[in-house]
Amino acid sequence: MLTFEETEKLMKKYHIPLPKQKLVKSLKEAKNFSKKIYPVVMKVYSPKIIHKTDVGGIIADIRNDKELEDAFKKIMKIKNAEGVVIQKYVKGLETIIGGLNDKQFGPCISFGTGGIFVEVMKDLVFRVCPISKKDADKMIKETKIYKILKGYRGKKYYIDGIRETLLKISKMMENENIEELDINPLIVGEKEIYAADVRIIRE
Repeated sequence: MLTFEETEKLMKKYHIPLPKQKLVKSLKEAKNFSKKIYPVVMKVYSPKIIHKTDVGGIIADIRNDKELEDAFKKIMKIKNAEGVVIQKYVKGLETIIGGLNDKQFGPCISFGTGGIFVEVMKDLVFRVCPISKKDADKMIKETKIYKILKGYRGKKYYIDGIRETLLKISKMMENENIEELDINPLIVGEKEIYAADVRIIRE
């Protein structure tokens, strides 16, 4: 699995937006970084922890140094914790983009409803890479979450950003020898999009 730094470098190479973030190992580092960007999210960092929410490893909407200190101490007590990723707290719809190098079909990509209810919602659409702009549009429209994305209660979301990100991830799956890729959540706002949590396994 790629490290935090390797993952960030690869995402930037393909111009995929990330929230402002930093991997820290001390409370002092955490405070110095967070004071410029409150509110923040804190996430446990460890290659051995795949599902952070299962171990209480994500604490969101931290607004001051006192909340930060409490959250930092709590996360660092988690077994195998090596540090904390501090990230600007961004709001929006939680979607997911996945990638898999399938033995039969080769590099594949998926899109659907993200967050902690991925396995419950089972709202995923798959395609074999490379995908075209038309393929990306079809993927988005075939999901259950599309009804909300295109406009719900007067609020529309950044569908163009999802399409662009799908095309970029398709290229990444083709060119970077990736075994598995998981962007969950991919946060979609009205005019912005962020890969809030990324896990990549290379061959």
